[in-house]
Amino acid sequence: MIRILMTNSTINDNDILNRINWRPGHMLKAMREIKAATSSVDIIIEVRDARVPLVSGNKSVYNQCQKPHLIVFNKTNLADPETVKLWIEWLTKQKESFIFINAMDKNSTNTIVKQAKKIIHKVDPTKKGISVLLLGLPNTGKSTIINKLSNRNATKAAATPGQTKFKLWVNVDKDLRILDTPGIMPPEIKQEIHTMWLSAIHAVPDHIITPDYSACFLVEHFLKERSEVFQKHYELESLDMDLIAVVESIGKRRGCLRSGGVYDYDKVYNIILGDFRKGSLGVTSFERPPAELL
Repeated sequence: MIRILMTNSTINDNDILNRINWRPGHMLKAMREIKAATSSVDIIIEVRDARVPLVSGNKSVYNQCQKPHLIVFNKTNLADPETVKLWIEWLTKQKESFIFINAMDKNSTNTIVKQAKKIIHKVDPTKKGISVLLLGLPNTGKSTIINKLSNRNATKAAATPGQTKFKLWVNVDKDLRILDTPGIMPPEIKQEIHTMWLSAIHAVPDHIITPDYSACFLVEHFLKERSEVFQKHYELESLDMDLIAVVESIGKRRGCLRSGGVYDYDKVYNIILGDFRKGSLGVTSFERPPAELL
């Protein structure tokens, strides 16, 4: 699928699924603790990435418990608006409880509380204070959401997946407290392309799927999508260039040359990946709703 022609990485295509489906002991422990904690909360809120609405989900953690739930699709500001509309249509047909937000916007984040209270009051109209179990894949924005709601750095928000430790109760106000949890991966990821999506959004640490793979995937994705934002950002001559030409063009413009005119490809890969994760390459959606259910 992805043509890695310029890399110092030792990873090969056959290793990708094995690496992503590796389940470290701390993650298995966290899953058990999260499932046990569902009995002590009023509602479960799962945070996903709006660019990969299904692949960034892990409903297996709570789908057998009897608690109401709400799926929060974060980073909507980075997703393609037309694709988001299709997802809203699809999720509505599935009768799913969901909202799309941008956690960097306080007003947007406040809709989570409003929607959660609305869901809970359907079950118990007299309910006052509520407790929430917040979960999701690494780097989907759980910590940012808590910090926005509580107006403080209640929990550490970091670019490196896996910063939250179990358990962390955060009192947002007198009527709301949130149990933050570590980011945990789905039980299994079956398609290689899904691993690349998760790696690009940084749900997967860069030592699992290395920057060369993720960056080359992104270049090919934006070329296929004919992204004018991508072309303008890197001052590319056209979108008809191949992978090598694009990477070397970026390397030349960004000063990624070693002595003797040799390209520092690893530096180029990190630039591309960093620009994408900062939102500098414009909006994009990797995943679309199942066509047969639209």
